[in-house]
Amino acid sequence: MIRTLLGRAGLVVAAAGLVTVTSAAPAAAHGADAPDGTDYRTRTTGVAPARPGLEVRVIEAGARLELTNRTGRAIEVIGYSGEPYLRVGPDGVFENSHSPATYLNRTIAGDTALPADADPAAAPSWRRIADGTTARWHDQRALWQEAAPPAAVRAAPDREHRVRDWTIPLRDGTDPVVIGGTLDWVPPPDAYTWWAVTIVGLLAVGALGLLAATAPAGARALSALGVSLIVGGALAVAYPVGRELDAGAQGVGGVLVGLLSGQIWSLLTGVGAIAAGWYALSRRPGADFVVALAGACLALFAGAANAAVFANAIAPVPWSPAAARVMVALFLITGAGTTAAGILRLHAASRATAAAPRVEAAESGSTAAG
Repeated sequence: MIRTLLGRAGLVVAAAGLVTVTSAAPAAAHGADAPDGTDYRTRTTGVAPARPGLEVRVIEAGARLELTNRTGRAIEVIGYSGEPYLRVGPDGVFENSHSPATYLNRTIAGDTALPADADPAAAPSWRRIADGTTARWHDQRALWQEAAPPAAVRAAPDREHRVRDWTIPLRDGTDPVVIGGTLDWVPPPDAYTWWAVTIVGLLAVGALGLLAATAPAGARALSALGVSLIVGGALAVAYPVGRELDAGAQGVGGVLVGLLSGQIWSLLTGVGAIAAGWYALSRRPGADFVVALAGACLALFAGAANAAVFANAIAPVPWSPAAARVMVALFLITGAGTTAAGILRLHAASRATAAAPRVEAAESGSTAAG
């Protein structure tokens, strides 16, 4: 019975992982291919000359720029060959279908094939792509696109380096305007230390499964596992919410749309872990199995899915990279630890169930002999 339940749990987790991978493609196709972590820090120094109502910020760990235009006038973003690329104004956001930047900026890698009519010398052909006055786009001028880091970084990778200052030209009517910014290399953290702490932590949590479930200590251990899942689940909900806010989501509605369209498994994992924690605290039948399954999902979809922050300096969240690493470590410790503890408790219960008939047979034999 226990093996059957664990087998089914494994199938559920594997199926969920497959769905996650296949459902990620449409999100990436719409430009939401933010990295899980990077060592390049992109910052904007503002717009010059300043335009009241015109704001620019860096989002998604530097993967995209966000321009909000409340000036009441149309502002154009200039492409790589000096052609109009985007137009942002009171009537919405438009892209020039003749601009090569329209296609090159579809992905962060800039590897989209150009159609035949992508001609920067052609007259603009504007196509409406969004309502509102905010545009978000990848821009190769603010990114490091090479596979290898710059020579200065290779020579001294343990130091912070200014890679370059960058500018992106705009046009306000006939007036030229410039977005300024910087691109820096930031040394990555010691991933081995984070993994070592995580492994020690998950082993400590997993050891709770060694306490006999029928003893008072075992009951307290189940409660501790439940509390851990509730805390881990709450953080697992907060992490994708933070990613959506960092990606420029506006208001509760914008966050919910982003979660449901691109991070549904992260959200469901957090909610499921909270529910499993309450189930464990109530000590209902099957709590050990529920704990093991919820922990596995937490470790996979919240922990392993975001573990890149252990090895990268910049995280795609609106709080510090160190806080992001602590959260991911807690996902893995809580998830993998409660999974191990749940399996140990299930195994002990299985052995106890198998041993019961033998004990009863031995007692019956002794009674008959007497």
